[in-house]
Amino acid sequence: MIHVTSKQFNQIPLSVLDLAPITEGSTAEQSFKNSVELAQHVEKWGFNRFWLAEHHNMPGIASSATSVIIGHIAGATKSIRVGSGGIMLPNHATLVIAEQFGTLETLYPERIDLGLGRAPGSDQATSYALRRTLNMRVDDFPAQVEELQGYFEGGDESRVHAVPGEGLEIPIWLLGSSGFSAQLSAHKGLPFSFASHFAPDYTIPALNLYRDNFKPSRVLQEPYAMLGVNIIAADTDEEAQWLATSQQQQLLSIRSGRPSKLKPPIDNADEVWSAAELAAVDKSLESDATIIGGPDTVKRQLENFIEKTKADEVIVNAQIFDQKARLRSYEIVAEMMD
Repeated sequence: MIHVTSKQFNQIPLSVLDLAPITEGSTAEQSFKNSVELAQHVEKWGFNRFWLAEHHNMPGIASSATSVIIGHIAGATKSIRVGSGGIMLPNHATLVIAEQFGTLETLYPERIDLGLGRAPGSDQATSYALRRTLNMRVDDFPAQVEELQGYFEGGDESRVHAVPGEGLEIPIWLLGSSGFSAQLSAHKGLPFSFASHFAPDYTIPALNLYRDNFKPSRVLQEPYAMLGVNIIAADTDEEAQWLATSQQQQLLSIRSGRPSKLKPPIDNADEVWSAAELAAVDKSLESDATIIGGPDTVKRQLENFIEKTKADEVIVNAQIFDQKARLRSYEIVAEMMD
């Protein structure tokens, strides 16, 4: 059971997880333009962070060079925090990430977040292309995080220095969809972001692990958990359900091993999907962390999710094909939190 004092609904910071979707018939170039437009709008609407995620070999996601697009978004905005949700640290030399985010923090002071994950963000063949090996030990990721923190802390005794990077206070978050990063975040006294939007069944157990084992640190005195939520909001429940068929198609394409660009909504799912596929889609809609509907429906379900989890912050993913509809979805969320 979670023993955390509940905040008022409108006191919960809202953030954005942008997967930089490439829509069917469009390009990565347009995806980046859409991400800039979205970031500028949600900044105006009062959202707290704008995070991008590292994925590779995914035709429908344009944020593979995550550090580069973070800089692009930060340069096109003024105040919103911009960061990674996340950088898959085992894909990279730790020194390179320290230098990249040191550069970003130097360019955009006090606006950069460094969220770290340990998954490859793609398939086995792509992992090999990224020079990852399959014989990594459980301890490798904690050791990498420790090494990264060391580069930021620096010291005269170090032979290798991250320039820029050394001496900068860049918030490090650990991301996860299981208990591993929850325990590591707690042990190191770091903020924790859990991927409730695709691992909903593990949300409460992971939060309990994090909160029950949290050790205060120099950077954080009390546990702080941000949870991912899929929200497809529209002016009516019916429109939202129709818009959500794009995300459902993307989910099925990934599960079938044939990832694709984000497809337009469909009117009649029975004409497109088999019974088994329809069942899989229905299963994906049962989660508390997937909310689809008009303003009243979204507000009610999001209130319930926050009350159930005692989230300190919510980061919203909205895989919507039409850019205007995607902007409207985030606007609705912002309006109901006002």
